[in-house]
Amino acid sequence: MSCYALFPGLGDFEHVLTVVGLLFVSKTVLQGLWILVRNVRAHLWSRLWNKKLGETYGKWAVVTGSTDGIGKEYARELARRGMNIVLISRTEEKLQKVATEIAEEFGVETEIAVADFIQGRPVFENIAQRLQNKDIGVLVNNVGVMLPHPMEFELASERDMWAHINVNVATVPAMTKLVLPGMLSRGRGAIINLSSLAAAYPIPLMGIYAATKAFVDFFSLALEWEYRGSGITVQTITPGYVSTNMTKFSELVHRPGLFIPTARQFVSHAVHTLGYASCTAGYWAHGILGYLVDTFLNRWFFMYGNYLWNSLLLHNMKKNQASRQR
Repeated sequence: MSCYALFPGLGDFEHVLTVVGLLFVSKTVLQGLWILVRNVRAHLWSRLWNKKLGETYGKWAVVTGSTDGIGKEYARELARRGMNIVLISRTEEKLQKVATEIAEEFGVETEIAVADFIQGRPVFENIAQRLQNKDIGVLVNNVGVMLPHPMEFELASERDMWAHINVNVATVPAMTKLVLPGMLSRGRGAIINLSSLAAAYPIPLMGIYAATKAFVDFFSLALEWEYRGSGITVQTITPGYVSTNMTKFSELVHRPGLFIPTARQFVSHAVHTLGYASCTAGYWAHGILGYLVDTFLNRWFFMYGNYLWNSLLLHNMKKNQASRQR
C-alpha cells in the first residue's frame, strides 16, 4: 500500500515538503561548513602566525587563580610570548614560587597580588593598587571554584555557596572594571573569560556551578558586542573537563585522555585562538563536544544525561573511598 493511499492529500503538499526538506538540509550543511571554517581558523590557521601579544595588546598580563591548573599555564604561556605577568591568588607562598619560576624560565617581570576572592569586594582595593600605572594588555579571568564533587544543593556548605557567588560570578565583572578603562584609553587590550561547557544548560547535582558559569558566558558575550570596534578583544572560553585539582574527585574525569587534556595541553591550544575566535571551547576536542550539545541535545536530554553522569561519578567516588578504607 502506498503512502498516498494512507494519506490521500499528501500529493498536494509533496512539493512543499520537498522545499522544506531542501531548506533544512541546506541550513544544516551551511551551518556545519561555517562551524568547520571557524574552527580551522581558530585552531589551525592561528598557528601559522607568531602573534606578538605584548605589541598587540600591552606589556602586562593579569591572571587570576594563577598558582595551579589552567591559570598557572596561562601565566606561563603568556610569559613565553614575552609578556610580564601579574599573578593573583590567595596563597602568598605559592604565588612567590610560581612568580620566581616564570621570571627565571622566561626572563620577564613578575609581580604578585594576594587575594582570597571568597571575601568579595574588599580584596579588589589591593588589586587595584597593584595594577596602577601598568600597561595591562591581557586579563585572564580564570579563578573559579566547583563543588568538591556532585551533590544535591542542600548538602553544599554555606562556604561553597558564597564561594561560587563571590569567586565565579563577582570576580569577572569586578576585575574587568579595574582594567577596562585603561585598555579603552590606550585603544587596545584583551579580556579572556573562562566559562564552561557546563554553562550550556542547567546541570543537576552541579547546579550552582553551571549557573555561575552561565553568568560568565552571558556577561562575556555581551561585553564582546559592546566593545566591538574599540580595539578591545573579549574572548569567552567554554571548556569541558580538564585534568586539574577541580576534577580529582574521580578518575573518570581526571585521567588525561582525548577529551580530558591536561591544563598545559588545554592552554597551549587556547592561547593560539586569541584574536581568532571570540567564543571557543579552547581545545579542539571540546569544540566537538560543544557542537554535539548545541546541535543534537535539547535542555531536557542534556539535564537528564548529566544527572545520570553525575550520579555515576558520585557512585564511583564513594566506591573508591570505600575500597581505600578497607
